Order: sequence, then C-alpha cells, then structure tokens
Amino acid sequence: MEEKLYYQDPYLKSFSAKIMKEGLDHDGRRYVVLSQTAFYPTGGGQPSDTGKLNGIEVTEVEETEGEIRHYIRETLNGASLAEGMIDWVRRFDHMQQHSGQHILSAAFEQLFDHKTVSFHLGKDTLTIDLMAEQLSKEEAEEAEKLANELILENRPIECKWVSKGEVAQYQLRKELSVSEDIRLVIIPDFDYNGCGGTHPSSTGQVGLLKILGWEKQKKKVRVEFICGNRVLTQLGQKHAILRQLASLLNMPEQGMPEAVERLLDHRKELEKSLEETNDQLITYEAKELLMQKSYPAVCCCVYQDRSIQELQKLARKLVSLADDHVFLLAAENGSKLQFVFAKGREAEGDMKELAGKALPAIHGKGGGTELFAQGGGELRVPGEEFLSKVKKSLNHGTDEF
Repeated sequence: MEEKLYYQDPYLKSFSAKIMKEGLDHDGRRYVVLSQTAFYPTGGGQPSDTGKLNGIEVTEVEETEGEIRHYIRETLNGASLAEGMIDWVRRFDHMQQHSGQHILSAAFEQLFDHKTVSFHLGKDTLTIDLMAEQLSKEEAEEAEKLANELILENRPIECKWVSKGEVAQYQLRKELSVSEDIRLVIIPDFDYNGCGGTHPSSTGQVGLLKILGWEKQKKKVRVEFICGNRVLTQLGQKHAILRQLASLLNMPEQGMPEAVERLLDHRKELEKSLEETNDQLITYEAKELLMQKSYPAVCCCVYQDRSIQELQKLARKLVSLADDHVFLLAAENGSKLQFVFAKGREAEGDMKELAGKALPAIHGKGGGTELFAQGGGELRVPGEEFLSKVKKSLNHGTDEF
C-alpha cells in the first residue's frame, strides 16, 4: 500500500513520482502508471480523483490488472518524472459525501435496523438503498437528526488496516467483501465499517447532512441526500429560484404555495373553457359543411396542421348530424399524414376495412371499427390524392392505392 499515497494522507494535494509506464488500453485511451500516486481510483461507490500530471489533465483513474492507471488527454512526451496535482475541491467533496453516507447508514441501522445494501456517489447528490419495505417521514427525520448530531459532536474518524484475525474485535456494520488488505473506517462508539474510500479526520468536516427525498425500489427504499458544501450549493440554488418565483408571483415566499394553487385552479378553468369553446367551434364547422349545396354522400376534407384528436371530434359530430353519410378526413402535419374515416349507421362501407387498405400506401399504422377508424403514416402523396384513392376504393370496392 506504500504507493497509494491517498491512504497515507487523504489531505495530500500534490506529489512527485516516477513514470513507470505509458500506454493505450483496449479502447485506445491513453494512460500512465506511476511509482506512487495521490489520485484515488474509482471504487467502492466513490468516483476517482481528477487533476493534472505535468500540466496534462487527468480525466479518470482506475485500478485494473494490478496497476493504477491515470487516463490523460495527451502524451507526457517520454518524461521520466511526473508532478501530480489532484483536484482538491473534488476530492474533499467526495470525502464529505462518503463519510456522510457512513454516518447516515449507521443512523438508519441503529434506529430502525434498516441496513444499507448499496451506495452511489453522484455528481450532485448521493443515494443509499435501504433494505426496507417502506420509509416514513418520521423515520427519515429522526435518522437525519441523529446523523447531524453525530456530525456536530466532531468525533474522530479513524482509518486502520487490520488482519483477518483482528476483525473479530470490531462489531462491523456489514460483512467484509475482502479477506486481506482489510481497511476499517471507524467512528468510535458509532460505526465500524470496512471501506477503501477517502475520509476526513473528523465528523465535523462533513459539515451538514440533508435528506432530499426517497422512493420505493422493489423491496428496497432509495434515499437521496447531500452533505457538506453540496448543502450550501443546493440551498443557494433553491433560494435563487424562490426569490425569482416570489418576484414573478408578486408574493412573499410563505404565500407562494397558495398562489401556485390558485394559478393551477385558474389554468384548469381556462383549459375547460377552451375545450368547451373548441367543441362549439367544431359543432359550428360541422353544420357549415353540411349546409353546403350538393354535399356528396362520401365527403372528403383535407386540413393542414390539425391534430388527430380534432379530426376525431369533427368526424363524430358530422356523423351525428348526417347518419347516411361517409366522411373521409385527413390532415397534413409536417412529414406525416393522419386520417379519420367515419360513417353513419345508415351509410354503406366498412371503415376498418377501408383503413386497412389505405395504410400500406403511407407506410402507416391504425385501426378502428366498422363505423370509425383512424391512422397515420408518412406524407408520401398529397392528402387530396390519398383521399381520392380511398373514395374510389370505397365506391368501386377495389384494393388499388
């Protein structure tokens, strides 16, 4: 472990090392292997460090095939020595989040025996999966309260290597996944856990912990939360949003929920009114069409940029007013052609069968009943030409399109 400087001192920001190897992996990504490194490689739910080697950006670090590979954007040009500089803001953030996860997981287990079965540290938030059927608001609040009390006590966080025989001295929170090179992360009288991640030297450096929410995941509950500086970041973002909304609503923050509820109710009323008005317009349109002189028994109408829902409403209104007519409606919507075929009960023809004949001509899909069918596909021919062929097929019983 001597070459893993991040275990010797997780606060180490820069270091020097010999370049042992530079090469390309199976995916053609360039990497460097060093004699020692302060860059933590991805593992145990914690993302890798990033930073620079000789000024060249290190984008990712992985431990594979017995070596720690530092992936770099460009070659080091045959250099024999490397000066490394890790991204300290990223490293310390990961230290805060990882230790916060240990604390929250221990809190849930001690209070409610909800064991943590998995952990993910994301860019903005982190999650733990609890072995629990459900999680109540009261349980989440109690676990969060205990976690923050532990943080404020500023207890030491100890990291130590032990042998397999020494493990029995500790009451571990979960079973170990390794049998050698065993590293324990210990918060005395609170949590004992096998872990290979980086951690601060005391709980106080975690800063603060806030649960953002949780959701059911089969037989588990996934809890989303943040720690440390992420709490301040999210608080700042949410405060900025609240101030903007307060200005837009002309309402203090405390009154915003009621203001939003009023807006939503008003929107529902407007939508209902608009729908009623649209139905009245469609009724008027249908009557106007039927008032035209010499209106054919098979009527064809083509529209531009009209939804299939409006075609359906218009078709239903038309057949309700003219029970002995057939109505063939189509709409050219961009590169798509959509249609509705409808007939009254006194008219002849099978609309489902007619649609089945027409759909291949536009590489489309659809269906319906004898009285009412709809579908859509590609605008391969103009709508008028398409309906003309449909009408011809209906009148003459042909399958040609």
